[in-house]
Amino acid sequence: MYPRMLRIRQAFDRTSVQDIRRTVGEELTKLSLRETLRPGNRVAITAGSRGISHIALILKTIVEYLNALGAKHFLFPAMGSHGGATAEGQVALLKYYQVTEDVIGAPILSSMKVMEIGRTEGGLPVYIDQHAFRADHIIVVNRIKPHTKFKGPIESGLMKMMAIGMGKQKGADLFHKAAIEYGFPKIIEDAARVVLEKAPILFGLGIVENGYDETARVMGLLPEEIESGEKDLLSQAKAMMPKLPFDDIDLLIVDEMGKDISGVGMDPNVTGRNRDITGTFPHPTRVKRIFVRDLTASSNGNAIGIGLADLTTKRLVEKIDYPATYMNCATAISLEKGAIPIYFETDQEALSVAFSSLGLIRPERCRVVHIKNTLQLDETEISETYEKELLQRPDLKIVEGPYPMGFIVQGNLLGLRLDETRKKDLSD
Repeated sequence: MYPRMLRIRQAFDRTSVQDIRRTVGEELTKLSLRETLRPGNRVAITAGSRGISHIALILKTIVEYLNALGAKHFLFPAMGSHGGATAEGQVALLKYYQVTEDVIGAPILSSMKVMEIGRTEGGLPVYIDQHAFRADHIIVVNRIKPHTKFKGPIESGLMKMMAIGMGKQKGADLFHKAAIEYGFPKIIEDAARVVLEKAPILFGLGIVENGYDETARVMGLLPEEIESGEKDLLSQAKAMMPKLPFDDIDLLIVDEMGKDISGVGMDPNVTGRNRDITGTFPHPTRVKRIFVRDLTASSNGNAIGIGLADLTTKRLVEKIDYPATYMNCATAISLEKGAIPIYFETDQEALSVAFSSLGLIRPERCRVVHIKNTLQLDETEISETYEKELLQRPDLKIVEGPYPMGFIVQGNLLGLRLDETRKKDLSD
């Protein structure tokens, strides 16, 4: 007695950069780098651990621009403890995003060794990758977006990468611990200001993505512009962020979670589920149960955030790299996000328990939302129960349905974006 489903399409702001290479080049030209950069200067370029749209092309364009100015260059992982907190693991993580020496045209110098370059007003040491600090210049490249743990004028972006990402596991571990006492906004701002003062930051390149996981804005910022510029870009990112079609949800079904989707696998800014020792932030979305079905290959076994789900599958659990997951959870002071929920052999078993845990409401009347992941929300499935509300929403369009929940022979749900194979799979 599962609910019948409707396939819908959401309309988000589709502002996007049409020519990535040209736009990045224009932003670099505006910075008048010829006045600062000298032929032969060594330039370190950050490479993060997030699945940023077009990140390989963006980094490659920067490298080509530096070549034209006669500079030498290299990439360095700026991702805190990610990749299992090893130099090899961080290089392997970059490879998933096509960020390699062959693709980008620049060597990757990966090391977990850091140098202390100064202290915050509160006396905390600030660390930075040793290769980067010894370069003549550093370029910081990152996406600006709402953070999964806290809210503030500065969240996830250039400042956080300078404060935590460039400090490797040692810096990430220290500042996550310090955030329990001081709060993340202050920690990030104080540490990033030390980096801006002490390290040879050449410029920052901030990236904003729209609700379709497309590059919406690219902005080059000189060191003195980074803090204020990032605040403006964060406001734009929040306005463009994708969201679930409804706020009141009995059961949220998530096809996949992973580090390439969100820093905690499933973005709390989407699900509304945000448990953390530093506190929680208010969110309009109220989800009673979350069932996550699988882990992305790009996560490389890191399942941080699985603890935010209520139910999962055996196939996801068997993909978990526990040392990598636990290292990330421990460094981020997010032990609760590594807790394994109850799990089942098949989706049907998990769904049966999920529906029975929602009280007296009959399963066919439950408010169900089915998404691919928390990054791709333009097309979703919703239960027929929402139909009356749906007709009052001009931003939502019915694509297909209503139809029964689709299962393959093994007792698992059909994943989203499988229109072409739906009938074939159901008939097999």
